[in-house]
Amino acid sequence: MMHEATGGDVVIVGRNAIVREGLRRILTDEGFHVRSAQTDETGWISADEDVEPALVVVDSPAIDEGVDMCALLRGAYPQSKIVIISESHDLDSVCRACSAGIDGYVLKAIGCEALVGALKLVMLGEKIIPAQSLALLTSSRQSAGPVEAPAAPADVELTDREIEILGRLVHGDANKIISRRLQITEATVKVHVKAILRKLKVMNRTQAAIWAVNNGLFSLPEPQLRNAA
Repeated sequence: MMHEATGGDVVIVGRNAIVREGLRRILTDEGFHVRSAQTDETGWISADEDVEPALVVVDSPAIDEGVDMCALLRGAYPQSKIVIISESHDLDSVCRACSAGIDGYVLKAIGCEALVGALKLVMLGEKIIPAQSLALLTSSRQSAGPVEAPAAPADVELTDREIEILGRLVHGDANKIISRRLQITEATVKVHVKAILRKLKVMNRTQAAIWAVNNGLFSLPEPQLRNAA
């Protein structure tokens, strides 16, 4: 049964052709106008199209790849709503995806009706993250006891490389992108990120980015400023 059309074009991005076609059929049957369903390798951002899609749905078999893709999409489509569909829902993955500028984080185990409902909420301006992640966040806060306050700027001594990497965290870059930009290994990036979190006395990359912005080290990129507004 066809449903009433949902406003705005939709672009589906992902490597798996079966998943792309499945998403296309589900969304088309529910009244979404799917403009294209394409791979993420080459040509998935078209410079010829002046009108940004209302919604971009990213199928992410690997969270690092998905976060990288969402960061590129956010730069190409600053006004679009971006939703990532992933098998993983650990807090770090969700936080990294949010830092990359996504509007929704949906698990692959979700049912068709719930998926459609989540996408419609995102198109209305809502932010969607897995309920499991909220439960983990609540549980970790309750079991952690008193939370240590983030470090004061005067008490933090970051190396030049750590400051450089902290700036990339503000931009929502995944370790893979940071390693490419700075021409260092991902393992080295991970070591620096852990050192940054320890020195700032924060728990994750998102909190580190917030610390950097709040203390005037960096400003939010334009897409994130628009999302915050």
